[in-house]
Amino acid sequence: MSLPAQTLQAWRADLANGRTTSREMTERALEAIGQSSEGAATFIAVHGASARATADAIDSLHAAQVPLPPLAGIPISVKDLFDQAGQVTRAGSRVLEDAAPAAQDSAVVQRLRAAGAVIVGRTNMTEFAYSGLGLNPHYGTPRNPWDRATGRIPGGSSSGAAISVTDGMAAPAIGTDTGGSVRIPAALCGLTGFKPTARRVSTAGALPLSTTLDSIGPLAHSVACCALLDAVLSGEPLAASGPATLAGRCLALPRTVVLDGMDEAVAQAFEAACRTLSAAGVRLVEMEMPEFAELAHINRLGGFNAAEAWAWHAPLLQMGEARYDRRVAG
Repeated sequence: MSLPAQTLQAWRADLANGRTTSREMTERALEAIGQSSEGAATFIAVHGASARATADAIDSLHAAQVPLPPLAGIPISVKDLFDQAGQVTRAGSRVLEDAAPAAQDSAVVQRLRAAGAVIVGRTNMTEFAYSGLGLNPHYGTPRNPWDRATGRIPGGSSSGAAISVTDGMAAPAIGTDTGGSVRIPAALCGLTGFKPTARRVSTAGALPLSTTLDSIGPLAHSVACCALLDAVLSGEPLAASGPATLAGRCLALPRTVVLDGMDEAVAQAFEAACRTLSAAGVRLVEMEMPEFAELAHINRLGGFNAAEAWAWHAPLLQMGEARYDRRVAG
């Protein structure tokens, strides 16, 4: 038993109309974690007792007809980069497993709790968020839901976040994105992922990769889900949304680097998407973007990511480089 793939708006309606309860949803999520072939590699820690207690509290408030916040009763997972009071934040690494527990919740976890979310656990990730593949030699690598037989990668670094949603272990997930760590696993696993503007969502209590580029964002089943989660995380009102017309919009088609060497299947899918956009009234303009060709040279030494990550990790590397994933330490 797992959580069916549906939007947060549908779950909220089901809870409001009594078609389900938060405890029922939470039990389904926890059962999926325990029974899935990917559960152990998806979660670094599972919060069964606290999740059930939160769900029961929400159900009691609902029964008493108390007005509830926007995520009330929704099982959600959070990446193992966010401090939770009394717990060790490992960031997918063995290096920090003996660190002191966090004294307080990160800003993101505080906002999730205030919104009524039921946090079911901490999701696995690429060690210290330092790769877009999703590999983790310490806690295992969850397999992509589209091809588990082959063992294809889920994408990273928010690998466990994506699989927790695709496999019904959580309704949405919260990850981080510096250079694609929400968007890559969302794309590879068939979800929607959103990277907001840097510092739109507070990074207080979140372990950094690049303080210049880090963002915190959701992975979920729809754009509307991500909009709701972004409003909660940023502390801003949820903007009214509805069907939007694409007629008259103009989009650039970059013809420098980014489309080079595509597999035939990818090329066909891309062209089909372009035809769909054109049919909807979008004007597509092919453009050369020479800046893309310069990126490899500009980032030959790693760019902001490498410089800022090195500044943070240098003391840990000096004390225990052997405990790092060799792909990260190198």
